[in-house]
Amino acid sequence: QVQLVESGGGLVQPGGSLRLSCAASVSLFSIYTMGWYRQAPGKQRELVAGIPSFGSTNYADSVKGRFTISRDNAKKIVYLQMNSLEPEDTAVYYCNAKYAGSQYWGQGTQVTVSS
Repeated sequence: QVQLVESGGGLVQPGGSLRLSCAASVSLFSIYTMGWYRQAPGKQRELVAGIPSFGSTNYADSVKGRFTISRDNAKKIVYLQMNSLEPEDTAVYYCNAKYAGSQYWGQGTQVTVSS
């Protein structure tokens, strides 16, 4: 079983930055494809950014150039650095881990961008 715990959410003004972290309790973290998703009120959950065990990262068009996903396999943590935040980025952000047809979710962390 994989447990994912997100942290780093909060209230930030437009143009500000936040860094989300997701700590994983799993023995072979490095083999998992990790991702950050978000869900705004009344909207479907959407992929924000993904980072495989090997290979290139991918981003939603709406966050390209503003968000950066990274991972530290030794610490078993995946990060989402969010810069130039916009009110449209307001959502609950979820960490996701995938491997061999299974996937796991964290409990989510709220990000609110408002003046």
